[in-house]
Amino acid sequence: MDTLLQKIATDNGLILSFAVIGLVVLCSGYISRWLTMGRIQGSAIAILIGLALAYVGGRMTGGSKGLADVTYFSGIALMGGNMLRDFAIVATAFEVHPAEAKRAGGIGAIALLIGTVLPFVIGVSVAWAFGYRDAVSLTTIGAGAITYIVGPVTGTAIGATPEVITLSIAAGVFKAIFVMVMTPMLANFMRLKTPRSAMVFGGLAGTVSGVSAGLAATDRKLVPYGALVATFHTGIGCLLAPSVLYFVVRALV
Repeated sequence: MDTLLQKIATDNGLILSFAVIGLVVLCSGYISRWLTMGRIQGSAIAILIGLALAYVGGRMTGGSKGLADVTYFSGIALMGGNMLRDFAIVATAFEVHPAEAKRAGGIGAIALLIGTVLPFVIGVSVAWAFGYRDAVSLTTIGAGAITYIVGPVTGTAIGATPEVITLSIAAGVFKAIFVMVMTPMLANFMRLKTPRSAMVFGGLAGTVSGVSAGLAATDRKLVPYGALVATFHTGIGCLLAPSVLYFVVRALV
């Protein structure tokens, strides 16, 4: 019987993963409504539940893919993989109204630049505080604070060690999770109510996954605008971190 269930779960992994995610979202909605009285959005709770399930799955199997390492839930690896993730991000662009996008204009570009340089500086500072003194390690970890993709790209380009590259990815993942969870909690304080504010926020926050999930928990209509600007962070980071920012750090240390 167990073998039969495993075969069904494996052959229909993607369908089962949608069912599991749907159940998590449903439960999160009830928790948000009845336990927090709507103060914490259901999407933020769903993210925390997902992280908890990923931890449990990793501890149970000793694997590196979280819940997807459990045979019954292997389809989650496909559902949460790069292909569907990038498709979802690109699809959000079709909801953008050009007139609203133009309103961000110069302030959106400034936010994008600040959102690229400021996390880098913070990442370098944290790396310095933990004892890293060479320019390669400092730059790689700082690049990871921009996004978890920029970190390994930069580290590979300038010759960082695998351990440092792993730390850069961890820094980017931590940032993404932080933005996901904190955005709906601080949305009123940051006045995230208009497309323009969402684009400025996307430029400052800089992580597409974190911005998209955080805005989805705040107001789904704002997701395309925040993701539109945040998407540029990876490209800009991959251009600046291994070149200009690396030379700046090397000159300073």
